[in-house]
Amino acid sequence: MSKEKNPRRVADNEAMAKIRMLRTSPQKLNLVAALIRGKKVETALNDLTFSKKRIAIDVKKCLQSAIANAENNHNLDVDELVVAEAWVGKNLVMKRGRPRARGRFGRIVKPFSEITIKVRQNEEQV
Repeated sequence: MSKEKNPRRVADNEAMAKIRMLRTSPQKLNLVAALIRGKKVETALNDLTFSKKRIAIDVKKCLQSAIANAENNHNLDVDELVVAEAWVGKNLVMKRGRPRARGRFGRIVKPFSEITIKVRQNEEQV
């Protein structure tokens, strides 16, 4: 009388990785995520390596983790992987402030975000 096994969250030809608590705004992170969506994995890694954005280093780590998950956990071929989806979400926001003139208080928000990358193996069409 055990519970049913949870179904996989991704298809059999997919793998994903997620990084939380990235210290940047979701808007800035989405610019880097848009850079790699739909590209082959090798091209996406090159784009992230030579990007001038600071957060591209963390996005590259997430992509490498998704590739490793595909290879080790799901036995997918690395050469045929494509970045199927890359989406960005909000996380917590640290609220800080600075005293301003006439007793006022200037709010400073320091947002965090998270990114999820899903890679998919394309089957060859014959």
